[in-house]
Amino acid sequence: MQWDRIARTAARAAVGSAAVAGAASLGAATYFARRVLTPEGEGPTDHVIHDLDEETVTLTRTLESEVMGRYGLWNEDRSAHLRIGEIRTMTDTTVTREVLGIDYGDPKPGPARFNSHYYAQPPDLALGLPTEAVTIDAEIGELPAWLVPAAEPSDRWAILVHGRGAFRFECVRGVRPLHAAGLTVLVPAYRNDRDAPSGPDGRYTLGLSEWRDIEDAIRYAVRAGARTITLGGWSMGGAICMQLLAQSDLADRVTGVFLDCPVLDWGDVLRHHAQVNNLPSPIGLLSRAVMGSQSLRWLAGVSEAVDVAQTDWVTRADELHTPMLVMHSVADDFVPIGPSRAVAEARPDLVTFEEWAVARHCKLWNTDPARWEEAVSSFVRRTS
Repeated sequence: MQWDRIARTAARAAVGSAAVAGAASLGAATYFARRVLTPEGEGPTDHVIHDLDEETVTLTRTLESEVMGRYGLWNEDRSAHLRIGEIRTMTDTTVTREVLGIDYGDPKPGPARFNSHYYAQPPDLALGLPTEAVTIDAEIGELPAWLVPAAEPSDRWAILVHGRGAFRFECVRGVRPLHAAGLTVLVPAYRNDRDAPSGPDGRYTLGLSEWRDIEDAIRYAVRAGARTITLGGWSMGGAICMQLLAQSDLADRVTGVFLDCPVLDWGDVLRHHAQVNNLPSPIGLLSRAVMGSQSLRWLAGVSEAVDVAQTDWVTRADELHTPMLVMHSVADDFVPIGPSRAVAEARPDLVTFEEWAVARHCKLWNTDPARWEEAVSSFVRRTS
């Protein structure tokens, strides 16, 4: 009898432990899912400007700031933006880079945000190209956009789509080669941007609903005379472009899509970030279930299920039918390069693949603007 009581007590304890462990796992998975789907605020204040004069700026040395190229630097409240260039000197803790310009404000020493945008102004102020501020009537509401007309009347348009948590400024780097190729360029906001309406639940859906805003941008372009559309997407903007190609009735207007460090499989990205954050594999898998389940999606705060499998273009490669330029870097530790390589290998008939060596996430142009712009220009000449 004593052994029976011990066995029953042990069994109850095991069930209780399993229940606690299960609840803890669901809680961790829910937290992870919400982090992925929730729009970020201003981003991390992850650098410090230690010294600044007219020619140089000395800032924190990090994996971002020690890489060659051209970048942007906001102060903590984004009241000033500095454009910075090549490295002059480095110590163990700081890097001194050349100052290439000030977009606005009065940069001073103190906390700062390092960014890839380089330009932090609309195309007219950043590039000297005539630019109109327009409004797109969309399903979600009115979306602001920058419109850069072609130098000569053109029925060839490009629509540029920024990444998760980024600004439209991210796309300004891509405007000049498209304009030089004779295209009219449209840079729209989409749902949950800081200057656009929120989605029904204020959450990202990893491209599975955002594509409809870009479809509305295409409608705007078609009404304005566009015959063909080139899409360009950065990071999650790439995932948005891919969903448009798969789901939109206007996909046949798209003659080509170029992608910079794109998310071509959110499952791979989620696995990567689970590992980076030391989450057990089951937690990562459970987070996908929370996002994608009709009965559990409320835990992630989404009004519609987010089926990550729909974003797996490695598996869905045989469905592709639009010419693509995919550019990615082996040094991208936010969106790993693997799926981009795999899609290029699966569809060499459609995909032109350009691999970078040292650029970090969405910083390809920054490390080699001439190469980036020539790749995009060449692609557009072939496809638009």
